[in-house]
Amino acid sequence: MNTKIGRSSCTSILIGKKASLTGSIVIGRNEDAKTAWPKHLAFNAHKIIKNNHFKSKDNKFEMDLPKERFSYSSTPEWTDKYGVFEEDGINEYHVAMSATESAYANERVLAADPFETEKGILEEAMVTVVLPYVKTAREGVERLGKIVEKHGAAEADGILFGDRDEAWYMEIGSGHHWVAMRIPDDSYAVVANQLAIQEIDFNDAKNFMFSKEIQEFVKENKLWPANQSFNFREIFGTHDDSDLHYNTPRVWIGQKLLTPSVKQEPESFDLPFVQKADKPISIRDAQDVLCNHYQNTPYDLTNPKNKDNATFRPISVATTQESHLLELNGEKMFHWLAMGVGAQSVYVPFYPQGTKVPTMYKYGKETYSSNSAYWVFKLASVLVDRNWGKYSSELSSAQTEAREKTTRLRHEYDAKLANETDSAKQTDLVNEANDKMAKAALDIYKKLIAKLITQQTGDSPLRFKMDPNL
Repeated sequence: MNTKIGRSSCTSILIGKKASLTGSIVIGRNEDAKTAWPKHLAFNAHKIIKNNHFKSKDNKFEMDLPKERFSYSSTPEWTDKYGVFEEDGINEYHVAMSATESAYANERVLAADPFETEKGILEEAMVTVVLPYVKTAREGVERLGKIVEKHGAAEADGILFGDRDEAWYMEIGSGHHWVAMRIPDDSYAVVANQLAIQEIDFNDAKNFMFSKEIQEFVKENKLWPANQSFNFREIFGTHDDSDLHYNTPRVWIGQKLLTPSVKQEPESFDLPFVQKADKPISIRDAQDVLCNHYQNTPYDLTNPKNKDNATFRPISVATTQESHLLELNGEKMFHWLAMGVGAQSVYVPFYPQGTKVPTMYKYGKETYSSNSAYWVFKLASVLVDRNWGKYSSELSSAQTEAREKTTRLRHEYDAKLANETDSAKQTDLVNEANDKMAKAALDIYKKLIAKLITQQTGDSPLRFKMDPNL
C-alpha cells in the first residue's frame, strides 16, 4: 500500500462469459485512494525497446522486461512521483488486467514468511510489468506469479485477469505465495478488501494455479490442519470485526443485487467467493454493483440519518478515483471508464485500441482545474453532495442522457468499423469515436454543473427576505 498518498481499498467484480448477458468476459473495479487524486487515460503504443528495464520510483523494485511491448490502455496517476499506478487496461491481444489495492494479509503468515517490503513488488507496478507482455489471461497469472515468487510482494493483493474466453482472479497471500482461480463461465465474483478465494484443488490445473511449495509452506508453519481441504481464505485471510463493517457488507450487497433469491447477512464470514446470478448480467448490472452505496437499504450514506454514523463501508465512496469495467467479446473490446466517484459519474465505453487520448482525459493535477475530465466529474459530485436529496434528480437525468448518447455513438462507430478493412482508417475511426464519446459526456456534465451552480446561488445562509408588512 502506498502510504505516501494514503491508498485505500477497492471493490472488484468478475463475470464469466455464460453469466454475462452478451457472452462477454467482464472484469472491473473501483480504484480508491483519496477524495482529490486525479487519474488520466492513456493509450500505450506497441514498441520494441532495447534494454527494457523497469525501476520503481517508490521503492527498490526493479526488473528487466521483454524488448517487445504490446500496445495497451491504462489509467495512470496524475503524477508518477509515488509510482505509475496504471491500475487497469486491455492490450492488443484482448487481455484485460486490473490490479487491486492491499487485501490485508494475516500477520501470522507474514511473520512466517519474512521479506523486505522495500524490495517487494508493489501494486503500482503490476500492470506495467505484466499486461504489455502477455497474450492470454492465464499467461498473465503465470507471469505475475513468477515475479512474486522471485521478488516477493510487499502486501496481500488481488489481481483480475481476463481474455475472450476466461476470467481469472489471483490473490497474493504473503511475501512469495499466491493462488489463482478461474471464474466458472456460468458464475461471477464480487470481492472487497479481503482475501476471498476458498478451497484450492491442486490437481485441477485447468481451474487453479498457485505458487511453488505453498502446501509445504503452510504445513511447515502449521497454518492449517493437514487432514482438511486447503482453504486459502481461512489460512491467509483475516476474520476480525473490521471485516464485518468494512469488507463483507460490500460482497453481501453485490451478491444481493445479482442473486436476490439467496438470503444472506451483511456481517457474515461465510459469503461464497463464487456465486451464480438469478439472470444474465448486463454491463449496466455490473455498473450498478460498482456504483452501489446501499441505496434502498437502511445503510445508505446519502440518507441524512446516516450522516457521520455509517454502519458499513459502501462500494462507491468519495475516495474513488475512477471506476472501470473491461469487457471482451470476440473482436470487440470496451474499456468502460467512469472518472471520479462511479455513483456520480458515467461510464464511457472507450475503444482501448485508440492511439490518441481525448484531450481532457490527459489533464488534471491534485488541485482543481477546469480542463480535466476527472475534475469535471468530481465538481459535479461536490455540487450534488451539498444536498443529495435536492440535487440527485438533476444528476440522474444527466447520467441517463450521457449514458444514452455515448452508447449510441459507440454502436454507430461499431457499425462503421465493421465495414472498414483498412487498418489505418480503422484507427482513425477509433480515435474519432473516443473523442466524440468523451466530449458528449463532458458537455452534458458541464451543463449539469452550470445548472447546479445557478440553482445553488439561492442556498446561501446569507439569504434575507423582507417581511412585506414592514
